[in-house]
Amino acid sequence: MKVTIKEVSSQKELRQFVRYPNELYKDSAFYVPTLESGDLAALDPKKNHAFEFCEGKYWMAYDGQGHIVGRIAGIINRQYNEKTGIDFARFGFMDFIDDDEVVDALFDTVEAWAREKGMKVMNGPLGFLEFDASGVLVEGFDELPTAYGKYNFPYYEPQLLRRGYVKDTDWVEYSVTMPDNITEWFSRPAKLVATRYKLHQADISTKKKMVSYFPQCIELLNETYRELHGFSELSKGQADDLIAQFVPNLNTDFVSIILDEDDKPVAFGISMPSLSKAMQKAQGKLFPFGFIHILYAIRHNDTLDLLLIGIDERYKGKGINAMIFDKIAPCIKSYGIKHLETTRELEDNTSVQNMWNRFETRLHKRARCYKKDL
Repeated sequence: MKVTIKEVSSQKELRQFVRYPNELYKDSAFYVPTLESGDLAALDPKKNHAFEFCEGKYWMAYDGQGHIVGRIAGIINRQYNEKTGIDFARFGFMDFIDDDEVVDALFDTVEAWAREKGMKVMNGPLGFLEFDASGVLVEGFDELPTAYGKYNFPYYEPQLLRRGYVKDTDWVEYSVTMPDNITEWFSRPAKLVATRYKLHQADISTKKKMVSYFPQCIELLNETYRELHGFSELSKGQADDLIAQFVPNLNTDFVSIILDEDDKPVAFGISMPSLSKAMQKAQGKLFPFGFIHILYAIRHNDTLDLLLIGIDERYKGKGINAMIFDKIAPCIKSYGIKHLETTRELEDNTSVQNMWNRFETRLHKRARCYKKDL
């Protein structure tokens, strides 16, 4: 196959870059489109505050008839590189047909760019930030992804291995079955923890009240996640981006913020009814009808996605997670939630995984990040 690589250089091409997975996976029952507007904003230096310390380039592969057959992004996160002391280049936003020539053309291009930039290691798939979709799915090809995960065909890993990439780390996802008496599981330990450490739930009965705590929660998030793979601390601008992305779809019933006796956040848990089926119906667009599917899913759902959880180092291992879920549990019951999706968590993050030891769980998806010396 004759393959041509072209760097994305116009808004029209950027839209084609964003839309390409919708064409590649149009016949897949398990593909969940992302919001086109969100991806366009993430890739735009004028709209994504990650470009304060990141740079990126995007390429598409075309066959001899001019059809798009692949895409890839090259990203350098200078803040993360300074923290680790390693000259990493990232590849991300990666999709392609199962063709060696297409894959080689895409990776030859992004690797050459990385070398020109003086980078020593290629790492990915990763986005600009930890909260961008990361990893190649290696288990769970017949499972519906969360709206914040990413689906791919099984041939992705063999192609990366052929290119000389090796495993860096894995993320795992669990499906947790919610018992009928979920409200009884956390009540007593939550009261004990609250009394022992003088903690209490924040009043987040409205979104305005909830958002007022978010700047302090971002500080806590930076502290909690600082040693995680691929994470670099969020600036104020990035925090604003993250808040703007998530808040419109958040339901305060499924958020918990724990305060100490000085009313300072020491833990938080953010979950959301699954938007996966709604996003499939919306086909990546909010308008004209996509937002209706999303609004319906927020109120009528049997699956809850656990998005973020953060606990101050001083309180880890002291049962504070019981307080988080004690607040959310009655809503799980009243909304008829039957399953909780943990979303992607590092395979060695046992502190989070241990929360579900007493429940019926199923490890049903695994995604992998790879690396290669340049």
